[in-house]
This record gives sequence, structure tokens and C-alpha cells, in this order.
Amino acid sequence: MIDLFITYLRNNASLTDGEIDRVVSLSTPRSLRRNELLLQEGQICRQKGFILKGLLYTAGSAAGEDGEHILQFSAEQNWILDAESYDQQIPSRFNIAAVEKTELLVWGRNDFEGLREEIPGLTKFAQQLISRNIYSSRQRILAALSGTPEEKYTSFVRNNPGLLQRLPLRMIASYLGISLKTLTRIRHAQIQR
Repeated sequence: MIDLFITYLRNNASLTDGEIDRVVSLSTPRSLRRNELLLQEGQICRQKGFILKGLLYTAGSAAGEDGEHILQFSAEQNWILDAESYDQQIPSRFNIAAVEKTELLVWGRNDFEGLREEIPGLTKFAQQLISRNIYSSRQRILAALSGTPEEKYTSFVRNNPGLLQRLPLRMIASYLGISLKTLTRIRHAQIQR
């Protein structure tokens, strides 16, 4: 499975084989069972992970509300962490959990930050990922604020075709900020067309 990560870095980052070997050498394989937490609300995020196989979600609760709001799904070939907790070393307001059996590589914060100091290409690559995540988050916020439930669902299907069959409808509804009843109605209407 580590070969998947090596291929990912070769295709996406400008790192030498030696630098890739160094990054891999400080990683630790980790397996999560379905519904197992990688990070629990209230813990400090002390590691970042790369998903080799599987699917995770990030969710939090709004003050005074029951249930959780899913903010993000992360599948294969994606990085996962609570950036705010990781950067500021404060308790997380989110849970990160496995939707299905998941295989990851994880790096402790000190190890990864040491790698960033040691390997300038890794820092540049990390900055590019942060920029892409900011762009993606802004697009999601705009869609959430201005899109109809039908538009949100259509956009989700278009942008995440591989996730549709892997997620329970209740999780998709939470991610879209709509009720399960509304999502079921939308899906039924689309089938009727």
C-alpha cells in the first residue's frame, strides 16, 4: 500500500526519490474500522494522515443543537487532519471517523514539521494543497448559502460520483445541510425524469 503513496508523491510533488523515501520513513501505517474515530472532539490533533484506502468524514456539532453536521468527506489519495487544532495545538471541535474500513499513513506533528523544514519541496507542495482546499471550501460555502437543495445534490453527484454508492443517505443529507426527507424527495424526482 505504501507504493500508492510513493506514486502519489511522484505524480503530484516535486520531490527527489531520496526525499520521498525520507517522508515515507517517518510515516506509520494505521487501520481504522468502520465508525472508528481518528480524532475525537476535545482532543488535540497531533498527527496528519494520508488515506491509502477507505473513506473518512469530518463532522462537528453546532452549539445547542443535537446531531452533527458533516463538513467534509475524504477518500483515497487525500490528506486528513483538523488543521486548526493541528496548527494551534488546541482541542478540536470536530470528530474525524471512518465511514468504512480505512488504511492510512500518519505522521506525528513534530515529525511532519521537521520534514517540512528539511525538504523545501514538501513545504511548497503543502502550500499548494492548502490553496486548493481554501478554494474548494469557498466554493462549498457559496453553494451552501445560495443553492437550492436540488442544486446542492446535483453538484454533489457531479463532483463526487465515486462517493454516492459508498455513503448512507443520512450522511449525504447532513453534508448538504438538508433533511433526509428532502434528499429522498429529490432523488425520487430525479429517478422519475
